[in-house]
Amino acid sequence: MALLSKTPEIDFMAGRKIAVSVSAVILVVALASILIRGMNFGIDFTGGLLLEVGYDGPANLTEIRESLAAEGFGTPLVQNFGTTSDVLVRLPPQEEQDAGVIRDSLLDVLAARDSSVELRRIEFVGQQVGEDLTEQGGLAMLIALILIFIYVMLRFRWKFAAGTISALVHDVIVVVGFFSIFGFGFDLTVLAAVLATIGYSLNDTIVVFDRIRENFRLMRRDSAESIINASINQMLGRTMITSMTTLLVLTSLYFLGGEAVSNFALALIVGVIVGTYSSIYIASASALALDVSPVDLIPQKREEIDDLP
Repeated sequence: MALLSKTPEIDFMAGRKIAVSVSAVILVVALASILIRGMNFGIDFTGGLLLEVGYDGPANLTEIRESLAAEGFGTPLVQNFGTTSDVLVRLPPQEEQDAGVIRDSLLDVLAARDSSVELRRIEFVGQQVGEDLTEQGGLAMLIALILIFIYVMLRFRWKFAAGTISALVHDVIVVVGFFSIFGFGFDLTVLAAVLATIGYSLNDTIVVFDRIRENFRLMRRDSAESIINASINQMLGRTMITSMTTLLVLTSLYFLGGEAVSNFALALIVGVIVGTYSSIYIASASALALDVSPVDLIPQKREEIDDLP
């Protein structure tokens, strides 16, 4: 008890109503963007053609984009890949054309304006494959949330499980909504980052809940709110160190890792920030709103009857 009293106290739970209100607004905006604006799905989900080409000098992305659009390639996504002479071209699904024909036609268009163009990589994903990946990705996320709920319910109690799932659903919607609002590409690497966010947020939440369970047994006379506050304060140093070191690595990946991992790193950066916040204000506040108390975590004593004379 003396050790607990030395912990500097920040009254996190006093601001839980404001935090929940802010989160509710963010969730509404994110869901509205997802439903109305939709996602900028990559070819992993929509199907299509991806080509990486290289030039001897800096490439003019605007001219490349206009040339392809004028030749009937729809609305191609053209961007630099690593250096200004490396270009990544993403084409939407092309009807009634073979991938090889599309590739040759595209290279002819690009070579007409710059003969130094060189094909370095090509990927083709059929539309049916993209739809299957979309369905399987959503199913994988749903199964993960269900298994996590069962795990937390068995390890703690259903009130903590409900708080955990609330935090994880919050994190997923915010990360996905972030990509929808700003129009960043959403592909399999981003989906992997969303699943990694679930794991990171879950780990952070479990660590806090473990300390809450321990303090419920040590501080039985205190209120649930004060116990949760004390637990969060005790784990705050560990949480901040873990989050900051993870963000340093992810920031380096985002700025130095190139286009291949930039969206993955960006999704995890948002996920780590949101996951750290949700483990304090969503998971713990949800458990408190469900009136969690020390009684919920104290095992009931069983009366044993001695049949011996």
